[in-house]
Amino acid sequence: MINAYRSNGSVTALTPAASLTHLPDDIVWIDLIDPSPDEDHYVESLLGIDVPTRDELKDIEPSSRLYVEHGSVFMTASLVWRAESNTPRLTDVAFILVNDRLLTVRYADPKSFSLFIAALGRAPEDNGNGRSLLAHLLETIADRTAEILEQAIARIDHLSTDIFRDRETRRPPKFLEAKLADIAECHRLIGKVRDSLGSLSRMLTFLMNAQAITCDPGLSSLCSTVARDIATLSEHAGFVAANISFLLDASLGLINVEQNAIIKIFSIASVVFLPPTLVASIYGMNFAHMPELGWTLGYPLALCVMILSAVVPFFFFRWKGWL
Repeated sequence: MINAYRSNGSVTALTPAASLTHLPDDIVWIDLIDPSPDEDHYVESLLGIDVPTRDELKDIEPSSRLYVEHGSVFMTASLVWRAESNTPRLTDVAFILVNDRLLTVRYADPKSFSLFIAALGRAPEDNGNGRSLLAHLLETIADRTAEILEQAIARIDHLSTDIFRDRETRRPPKFLEAKLADIAECHRLIGKVRDSLGSLSRMLTFLMNAQAITCDPGLSSLCSTVARDIATLSEHAGFVAANISFLLDASLGLINVEQNAIIKIFSIASVVFLPPTLVASIYGMNFAHMPELGWTLGYPLALCVMILSAVVPFFFFRWKGWL
């Protein structure tokens, strides 16, 4: 799908079957969404450049992601996609400045694009060319990444409250084991966010040195502000990742404590019942001459000795605080 946005914020859908052979001057942004080969060739004929394919967008080499060719600036960044789901992903998006127009190529729909498109008509004076559009789009992407981090922090706080709940409240069976899966999901999301911020930081460093931005002091200042925001978000994402690691270690530690408590109960039970077993074993011997066997009170006395030998260790363990 090809969407062409004019400087006033309106959108026009383009198709290869259209008779349009050149772009009107007021079209400042062309957004390619999951384009077909025919749509790629059509945009290439309109702009006179090679549109990156899906495989080319996946190239992780910085030299292949950031370059200038025939006066056009080619940049590729990884954005977080499906952040609200249990399986967040990264999607590669190409940003190309050509003839003072912006061309974006993407094979997913990150929410930051929807937010930016919804706000296009509010300040058309800020989006009169592709350079300005790109700067403000990157600003929206940074704001969206900050929102994802805030949602992740709120989820981590909720997890922390559940994990370190009141000790007097008994946890349901397999409670902590289930929380490990939630912690893993948070860790996966923060990992994707950090990867995205790293690619955006490299892209902005490259963009701020491009002639298309350095010639405009206002845009250069805006890009510098966005770069500082991304650096701050990267530091904050590192702090959040450390908190997740702490929660993981704490959960594993609490699981070990619960398992040790169960083992301790079995160990103490075996020790408590050991003396009565010894008494019963002695009086179960088949010797011919055992004086106690002839006593009238021998049987109740043996029972009392067994009960006493079990009760004394129990209260001794309670006194020591082992139970």
